[in-house]
Amino acid sequence: MDKFLVAVPPSADEGPKAPQPPPRRWHRWSRIAVELDGRVDARFRHRESRRLLDSLAEIRTFEHKYYTHGEERCPTYVNRMINASTFAGCYHPAREGVSAMEFDKKGVYLASVTISGCLTVHDFETLYCSLYGPSCSLPDDSSNYVLHISNSMPLCAVRWNPGNQDEIVCSSSQTDKVLLFDIGYVSSAPTEVLQKGKTKFHGLCSESRKGLTDLAFTPDDKSRLFASGLDGAVYMWDRRLSKTHCVELTALPESQFTSVKLNMDNRTVFGATRNGTIHVWDTRGGRASAAFQSHNEVQPLSSVKISTLLGKIASLKEQSNIVSSEILSIDFNPSCSYQLAFHLDDGWSGVLNVNTFSVSHLHCPPPAWLEGVGSVLHKRKATWLSTSSIYAVGSSSSNGMYALDFHPDTSSACHVDYNEETKGSEENQPAENKFIPLSERALSCAAHPLSHNIICGTEFSSLLMVSQKYETVRDPE
Repeated sequence: MDKFLVAVPPSADEGPKAPQPPPRRWHRWSRIAVELDGRVDARFRHRESRRLLDSLAEIRTFEHKYYTHGEERCPTYVNRMINASTFAGCYHPAREGVSAMEFDKKGVYLASVTISGCLTVHDFETLYCSLYGPSCSLPDDSSNYVLHISNSMPLCAVRWNPGNQDEIVCSSSQTDKVLLFDIGYVSSAPTEVLQKGKTKFHGLCSESRKGLTDLAFTPDDKSRLFASGLDGAVYMWDRRLSKTHCVELTALPESQFTSVKLNMDNRTVFGATRNGTIHVWDTRGGRASAAFQSHNEVQPLSSVKISTLLGKIASLKEQSNIVSSEILSIDFNPSCSYQLAFHLDDGWSGVLNVNTFSVSHLHCPPPAWLEGVGSVLHKRKATWLSTSSIYAVGSSSSNGMYALDFHPDTSSACHVDYNEETKGSEENQPAENKFIPLSERALSCAAHPLSHNIICGTEFSSLLMVSQKYETVRDPE
């Protein structure tokens, strides 16, 4: 404020005054600067994410106790009771668990699928408002969900159609069909079914490798849909043309794809495999000559192996024996278009810079055997928070979730070039990774697009809400 003050000129009867010392320069508060400038820069968000991570905690559990027809329990609840009644050594993780979740664009509805074959759509406001009521405020009836459908096959992926927010698509690793449901219709049958046609590896793959593991829509076209297959290809459907796929993004026949994502340009497709490789295609044709390729087959533009990139990090190679591991999920940072996060089967998470094809961030938690936990058969899926470059993923060795600082700068605690000796004052210290204890082991995570609430799907098919802690203030009188 001192720079806006104007000194009063001395009167005529006063003599010259002694020179005044220069005005004191006050420290500019970062919060006030943001309010005055009206602009929130990346550095300010990075500093404030420390407070966000410290405030996150599990605040409510929603169990999957639903009926299908009348008094008949759904398959997910039945499998939960079967697993609970068996001995610890006879536990079968393939029977239950929330395999995938996703919010719609506005965060109004949350769709989730289970390994037992249940598709459930929840109203997020109903779930959030129940935090302030008693634990029994949500009985075992339809008040806890908008839609609940049971299928005869396990489901592993669910997506909202960005062009039609009433439409949901699901896929299963045991079938080559894509199921489309409309939440406006009260029906257990899908409104449309897409399936693979004759493929390049049609006669080479067994029945167990004809499933579809992940789905992706193009944001600018509600008719184009991609699905990653276990038979070595990523398939694209154009629903305006046919109910069978029209384009096949091919790789080696031994490649089994686990996840698929589209870049911000909606033309570049990224697919992750079980052997730890990420393949990249350009749907406009790639680098291969158009004269020597099929009209419905696209060759990969580039391929990178994560273990090879990790071996180029000298500090990591000195401390650990790097082996190839399955990529469970990949996802682009919504606030940084060139950051592609990946999560590996051994519990490691990192960021692939798609501009330089190098690993810029990495988080290596203790292995499961160090915690006294054996091999885990579940497939974990992570999520980005919408604006803070925080990556949330369930722990592979304990009941908890990691909130990782993947800020696109060397000040990030997970950056491969981060140097702890260069830490500055407490105000300039970066956000650090946060481990959030949970009551159950998390398999999949979904972040609300407009707030910092996170929903975790667990191995027991429950939903855990992770949000900022709240306290009830009572009137002392």
